[in-house]
Amino acid sequence: MKPVSRRKTRHAPSRTRRSDMIKNLLSVAGFTLLSRVSGFFRDVVLGAVLGAGALADAFYIALRLPNHFRAIFGEGAFNAAFVPSYARMLEKHGAPDARGFGGQILTLLLISQLVLLGTAWIFTEELVRLLAPGLTDHSAQFASAITMTRITFPYLTCITLVTLLSGVLNAHGRFAAAAFAPVLLNLAIIGFLALTFLFPDAGLAASFGVFAAGLLELALLIIAARRAGVFTPWRKPAWSADVKQFFTALGPAVIGSAGVQIAMFADTIIGSLLPAGGISSIYYADRLYQLPIGVIGIAAGTVLLPEMSRRLSSGDQGAAFHAQNRTMALTIALSAPFFVAFTLIPELIMRGVFLRGAFTEDAARASAHVLAAYATGLFAIVLIRSAVASFQARGDTKTPMFISLAAVAFNIVLKLFLYGPLGAAGLALATAAGAWVNFGLLVVLALRCGAMKFDAMLGKTVLASLMACLALAGVAIFAQGPATEMTAQLPFAKEAALCLLGMVGALTYALVLLVGLRLVGVPLKGLRSAPAKA
Repeated sequence: MKPVSRRKTRHAPSRTRRSDMIKNLLSVAGFTLLSRVSGFFRDVVLGAVLGAGALADAFYIALRLPNHFRAIFGEGAFNAAFVPSYARMLEKHGAPDARGFGGQILTLLLISQLVLLGTAWIFTEELVRLLAPGLTDHSAQFASAITMTRITFPYLTCITLVTLLSGVLNAHGRFAAAAFAPVLLNLAIIGFLALTFLFPDAGLAASFGVFAAGLLELALLIIAARRAGVFTPWRKPAWSADVKQFFTALGPAVIGSAGVQIAMFADTIIGSLLPAGGISSIYYADRLYQLPIGVIGIAAGTVLLPEMSRRLSSGDQGAAFHAQNRTMALTIALSAPFFVAFTLIPELIMRGVFLRGAFTEDAARASAHVLAAYATGLFAIVLIRSAVASFQARGDTKTPMFISLAAVAFNIVLKLFLYGPLGAAGLALATAAGAWVNFGLLVVLALRCGAMKFDAMLGKTVLASLMACLALAGVAIFAQGPATEMTAQLPFAKEAALCLLGMVGALTYALVLLVGLRLVGVPLKGLRSAPAKA
């Protein structure tokens, strides 16, 4: 009887953790979906108020600059180094030591961000001139971009601290508050746009909305961490072995994240050289493109990294591989319909979503070309976070760094060749190609060093998803005309056509996917659970 009891004791927590991981993934995806939906309404409002002209270009540059630095020093590099370190401390030394470690990092992080903020405020003009040289020929637009950037840049300081608190909460299995926080950015911008009459122009109103959002998000995460009992208090930094190990991992992670952001900086720099509206068309297409990336790809990576870190820290490599395969399978199945839609009906999507107010038919057409180009790299981008977890969960941030830099070099060279003949769409196409290089190298090296191991269920899920994509493509090609005709006389014809086609397509994809999974021998519960022994 005792051996049976021991097996139950060992296996039950494993099954519970697998169930918790999927529940957390769906929780993060759900709140992220709420964020993306509210972001959709935010962008619709921005499109109607700002359009795709000079004022919009200036605001989107001001919004991009702090977000570039946030991705370098915040969620990109910081999570890669902090989450595995904190999870390892929590697993081996307990919560008090882990919170002490977090407090030391919090102090150092705040100091570095205040220095960065002061430097950015002093050299804002030089920063904008460096990253958007095309604006210098338009003095009014250049001056607007400088003013807006000074207003939005403090958002970086707040959101970097939010990233630390999110990492702490995630390591303790709490994901909701961090996933909900971006909703506040969307609500704040919409709220301040409603008060545009109090500001000289809508761009300044939206910029102050970004500033307010940073304060609101930071307040939310502080409250959530305190209620969960995991708030990291201020601690005097000490050069302990754990802090040293964190910075050893952080350095390569910063370089790796900087590599990705250099490619995005290139988009801003080269985009500023395009005719007016080039940056805006990239922005509007990117907002739709980020929907599956944020809801699926980033949510999957957010949950998978601490899960794999815990599994590997406890010596259960099989369970870590199992978690990764299930996450990648769900990621592929959920993102596939976006790929089909963005590739086959991009103009219908852009017209249905943004065509109103200052957003014209020409703007919709230009943004549609960018969206279709982005779509070619969708699968690679949503899977990169899951692939990177193979290395980061083991404390290896150097390998992803070198891979990222190689992919970025390829990306930038390709941008320089494509932006001339293809314009903004060429920049998006180069981004997609760079993502495939990044993902491909991650997978090849992870498989070679034994940090990744595919299983049969992942392959079968890919096959079932392919079957569903073919059915969805048929709907997109053959039902687009009838849907447009059926809704032509309705008050909101283009919106109704998009909704009708979307509902028919979603139902078709879901039904064919379920049938396909059954045909290839993957029960639906197989994506949510696993055998007792991985």
